[in-house]
Amino acid sequence: MKIQHQIKQGDSFQVTIKRLGINGEGIGFHKKTIVFVPGSLPKETVLVKASSIAPKFVEADLIKVLKKSKHRILPPCPVYKKCGGCQLQHLAYPEQLIFKNDIVKQALIKYKPNGYQNYLLKPTIGMSEPWHYRNKLQFQIRKDENEKVICGLYESNSHKLVPIDDCLVQDKATTNVINAIVSFLSELKIPIYDEQQNSGIIKTVMVRIGVQTGELQVVFITHSPKLPAKRQLLEKITTQLPDVVSVMQNIQNKKTSQIMGEKTVHLWGKESIEETLNQVTFDLSARAFFQLNPKQTEVLYQQAIQALDPKASDHVIDAYCGVGTIGLALAPFVKEVRGMDIIPSAVEDAKFNAKRLQLTNTFYEAGTAEVLIPEWLQSGFSVDGLIVDPPRTGLDKKLLSCILANPIPKIVYISCNPSTFARDMVELSKKYRVEYLQSVDMFPQTARAEVVAKLTLKNPL
Repeated sequence: MKIQHQIKQGDSFQVTIKRLGINGEGIGFHKKTIVFVPGSLPKETVLVKASSIAPKFVEADLIKVLKKSKHRILPPCPVYKKCGGCQLQHLAYPEQLIFKNDIVKQALIKYKPNGYQNYLLKPTIGMSEPWHYRNKLQFQIRKDENEKVICGLYESNSHKLVPIDDCLVQDKATTNVINAIVSFLSELKIPIYDEQQNSGIIKTVMVRIGVQTGELQVVFITHSPKLPAKRQLLEKITTQLPDVVSVMQNIQNKKTSQIMGEKTVHLWGKESIEETLNQVTFDLSARAFFQLNPKQTEVLYQQAIQALDPKASDHVIDAYCGVGTIGLALAPFVKEVRGMDIIPSAVEDAKFNAKRLQLTNTFYEAGTAEVLIPEWLQSGFSVDGLIVDPPRTGLDKKLLSCILANPIPKIVYISCNPSTFARDMVELSKKYRVEYLQSVDMFPQTARAEVVAKLTLKNPL
């Protein structure tokens, strides 16, 4: 495709930033050409250097802020500019909350679902303390140029590891554990994975904490089933890290962006840890999905239950149920909750969690929503409400077709990706009315936005 502008890679020029894009980058124009500038803010005039040229837009590096936004603050993290984990530490938190709503608006404007101009978008619910909120840490383990074992995250759009020993959005206990684990791996000379050679053993270490229980789980993600010096490693963990109650190994021998493989081995202690959410206790196995921000998850699920407006006679489906978090919180208010998930261990956790709560009105099955929901409906199961909390890819097309063919009176759509949510609303808005959207900030300091949508059938039978 022919380049439609005069800017060349390496060119320096000034840009006035108009707004923020969906990834938190500043967006401006230079001689009618769109310019994306990470690290810049609206109403700033910045000096930039073109780093990537596309036919209709340019990506540029921020060289200097010539006119500063009144909302710009100094990022407290020393590796903020290198690490790809956060995108908004330079923006004052109240403005981050406004931006999260704007992401939802941008997505709706792009996809234009029916009646989107009139959707009620409530102000984003933020955190009083927007730091140290993540309950799960997944750091890559590598060796630096000096053969020192390091852990951290990749730079944006690269596989260059940024060493991190104090992540400001992670629960402090998880950071303390990963630092100790790195020292153990170094002392015991356990082989570290080499990405270029596709050799070595330790690729990634996951540390998860039950914030309410204080229990910690360590998962070693390895390139092979072998784990040299396993006995010595476990001895160090059990004697020096008393809050760690579970140690697991996950084998991932494929070159893929997926961090975890299919096989998980129990090494020591419990096979899962406990967490309490909305006064409900859950068992979390190594691969089970659980929201990363427990404090805001309680807010999110309270908003979801409120949006569903549950009745004692309701039969509700909890699609993408994970370990049963939202469905089990909902169960006391309805006649029955049915849930499904593609990860069998998560479904087993959900069943166990329901049994421990002595709930007799829940049913969980392993499988995809797009397969199981039609089966349940065809068997005569009558559904009054549906809660969907899909992955970032949004709803499967078959599930969308199923919902439209078998309309359910009320739906609560929890989305972690406003773009795929807005795309799905193009179809859902054909039969559903959007009562309101409630944005909840699950990931402060990042560009990620979460939204709860209350949908009701336009022409109920």
